[in-house]
Amino acid sequence: MTRRISRIATMAILIGTLAGCGVSLNQGPGAAGGHFGGLPTAGGQGSEAGFQNWVQSFRPRALASGVSPATFDRAMAGAHYQPSIVALDRKQSEFTKPIWEYLDGAIGTRGATGRAKAAQYASTLSAIEARYGVPREIVLAVWGMESNFGANRGNTQIVPALATLAYDGRRGEFFAGELVAALRIIQSGDVDSAHMVGSWAGAMGHTQFMPSSFLGHAVDFNGDGRRDIWSDDPTDALASTASYLRQNGWRPGQPWGTEVILPPGFDFNQAGKSVQHSGSQWAAMGVRTISGAPVPSGSILAPAGSRGPAFLITENFRAILKYNASDSYALGVAYLGEAIAGRRGIQGSWPRGDRTLSNSEKAEIQRLLMARGFDTGGVDGKLGSQSAEAIRAFQRSRGVTPDGYADTRLLAMLRS
Repeated sequence: MTRRISRIATMAILIGTLAGCGVSLNQGPGAAGGHFGGLPTAGGQGSEAGFQNWVQSFRPRALASGVSPATFDRAMAGAHYQPSIVALDRKQSEFTKPIWEYLDGAIGTRGATGRAKAAQYASTLSAIEARYGVPREIVLAVWGMESNFGANRGNTQIVPALATLAYDGRRGEFFAGELVAALRIIQSGDVDSAHMVGSWAGAMGHTQFMPSSFLGHAVDFNGDGRRDIWSDDPTDALASTASYLRQNGWRPGQPWGTEVILPPGFDFNQAGKSVQHSGSQWAAMGVRTISGAPVPSGSILAPAGSRGPAFLITENFRAILKYNASDSYALGVAYLGEAIAGRRGIQGSWPRGDRTLSNSEKAEIQRLLMARGFDTGGVDGKLGSQSAEAIRAFQRSRGVTPDGYADTRLLAMLRS
């Protein structure tokens, strides 16, 4: 699970997860902290000798964080430097899928599989739903998104992988904190180091929890004395996912949101997660739901701008975002859940003819916006919420629809 290491959650790189690889790069939820600065990290020149030196330097920090000497020494005894893990951390595709392709891959045939799993685990899911108030289709959708319903849980040894990433140093303090959390899980007796496996970036089990999220939210739902998210039985993992969502703001009895129809001439200054209105206020602006149901309170999300579908998202959508900070991911969970529940998918049309921007073009958009005084929060080629707000501000300055959507026309406008 996935912090989003929120930040396993970082990430648009999570798109690979939804292709069914079972590796939750979003590292979300997670986000362990700690005081691990000043350790002798690799600095781009990693080696086994340097790694072992890092392990010895890290040992007193881990012990000061509550890890026993015996636990540390046993778990780290077989740990070695893994350059292949560093290579995976460095790798990033120049192109990422547009949201419609992402959702096509995320949902695909998983709705049918999810319905089969809903029948197989009906009594378990009923009990989880009764305790946490999170609908079964949402819990199942997270399971489907994160590991293809347990088929792709990952088989990387977590302790050596996290130690390698902490030693590497690019996000050293984050991974050092997650390593301490992993060692504490082993110390608690929930799993031993040999069976603590998952993705190369540290996400574990059926629903890809980072170690810190496991410590904060995992539950022993089947009552066997262990919080076991690794075994073939998904009970504890599914309950832990519901626990995570409930503790991060899920409101029982409310929807995640709904697809809406925006009126002609809709003011896109009102779109975006930072703007919230009551259902009656949205209705007064002419917003209506696709289904004809009452308009809920929340925010308008238009991920493909004025030429794509629009959604009215509630606090429950924001709870999914705590699992993974990507709007695309949260919509994937929402609509895989709709498919599992047998409801309709997205009715609006996507601008599928648009050319996909490369990451370098997205970074150019950010640089050009920054140069014009529109703050994107940095230049990383990932167009998140702050970049969208900067795009809207630039669009307003040019008298065009401020929908926050980045495409080739926006890039040309910025270059002119």
